[in-house]
Amino acid sequence: MNEHQVKGRVEQAKGTIKEVAGKAVGNERLQGEGMADKTAGKAQASYGDAKENLKDGAKKAVDKL
Repeated sequence: MNEHQVKGRVEQAKGTIKEVAGKAVGNERLQGEGMADKTAGKAQASYGDAKENLKDGAKKAVDKL
């Protein structure tokens, strides 16, 4: 796992907590922040996943040589 994967997944978890808390107390702003955090975290984690896949693919290509 790389830094982007970890940070992205932490951000997603933080967003989920905010969203649930916002729903529980009826705070639409907090709920919206949570949804935004989840989306940003998912994007960062996806970037990290792509970066890791590219690195793995490059390593396999070099190993074949």
